Amino acid sequence: MPASDRAHTGTPVDAVVAWTRRAAVGSLVALIVLGLAWELWLAPTGSGTLALKVLPLFIPLPGLLRNRLYTYRWVSLLVWLYFAEGVVRAFGDPGVSAWLAGVEIVLCLVLFTACAWHVRWRLRPAPVEAAVA
Repeated sequence: MPASDRAHTGTPVDAVVAWTRRAAVGSLVALIVLGLAWELWLAPTGSGTLALKVLPLFIPLPGLLRNRLYTYRWVSLLVWLYFAEGVVRAFGDPGVSAWLAGVEIVLCLVLFTACAWHVRWRLRPAPVEAAVA
């Protein structure tokens, strides 16, 4: 049975997996909220069409909520697009927008770290129990 399909056993590994799942889902939702608030109310750059940038973030949300390992893998790659946007806008935009870009950078780093650790801990081999002689 693959490591990703093992039943939860109440071990510390399960606690790490649960924590990383909560961190990944929380940071993804926070990125969605930040992107919408940023482009629609906090520091709009025009007609609000840049708020459409958050649409791709809705795609992995069901997979993360269903704990699909493949979703955690590709989200860890997708997040770098938002990280790059945050870096560009942190150094190029004035005022509030630069601060919001800094928050976006932090959320992207949290999401990437949570996804990477989640995949690592879920693919970890099961501990071998000592055989009773």
